[in-house]
Amino acid sequence: MRSIWKGALTFGLVNVPVKVYSATEDHDVPLHQVHHEDGGRIRYQRICEIDGEPVEYADIDRAYVDDGQTIVLTKDDLASLPAEKSREIDVVEFVPSDQVDLLTLDKAYYLEPDSKSPKAYVLLRKTLEQTDRTAIVRFTLRQKTRLAALRVRGDVLVLQTLLWADEVREAAFPALDEDVKISTKELEMSAALVESYSSDFDPEEFVDEYQKELRTLIDAKIEAGEGFDAASTFGDEREAEKGGEVIDLMEALRASVERTKAARKGSAAADAEDTADDGDADEEKPTRKKAAPKKAAPKKPAAKKASTRKKAG
Repeated sequence: MRSIWKGALTFGLVNVPVKVYSATEDHDVPLHQVHHEDGGRIRYQRICEIDGEPVEYADIDRAYVDDGQTIVLTKDDLASLPAEKSREIDVVEFVPSDQVDLLTLDKAYYLEPDSKSPKAYVLLRKTLEQTDRTAIVRFTLRQKTRLAALRVRGDVLVLQTLLWADEVREAAFPALDEDVKISTKELEMSAALVESYSSDFDPEEFVDEYQKELRTLIDAKIEAGEGFDAASTFGDEREAEKGGEVIDLMEALRASVERTKAARKGSAAADAEDTADDGDADEEKPTRKKAAPKKAAPKKPAAKKASTRKKAG
């Protein structure tokens, strides 16, 4: 497993350094959308509704619509929020474990002790076990402040995010307000039926039949020679990125990371160049920043649109 976050559990004066790992994973067989006639990969475009042009993932910001106005939040805006700077999992309170509603439990994470001695980690784990308590904590992960339940699973501390109170819908069903009469005999028969199905739960006894059959179907098609050549139907992924073609989400994320790293290197080089100037750097920097939009403007000329139509035909 790969750690996704590092920080420290804090309660009172106790500080427990930990690494965080995702405790679950998706076992679904990954499927792509393709053209049924030739198996050609179908990709999604991110189109600007104003100019109709495809937009690079790195050029996409977030926005909130309020009373007819679109409020754009840039990456710098979101990065300025203070929550992401915190690397602590703060214990708010310790509550009886049976008070944590299972409906509110969300994503689960394993915590690994991240210090030379795991004593503080083991002490917290044993304390939670002996007191039958669950720690309610607050922490920040991926730019979001989260509420979570810290509990014990075997020898490991598990951090399980909780839904906020306003994220749980109220079950308001008029039918449940009716006065329903249940006879003693009906209740006894129902209890007998439950008893006939009674058993100790073992999750290993259950499998995802759909995914199992899907894998069998795929293997059968491979053996029957029904597959298309992936290079010809999905195209060259690298060429798609270079040519500015539409790419799927994972490819966009990878490309975005690479561009960000390159931008940082370029920024560092520019800073070094400015430092070497004879005092004219302060005057030149604004000029560079203003020049960038002018270079970007020729990206959408009429000739380019005509070329795009040709390809579509």
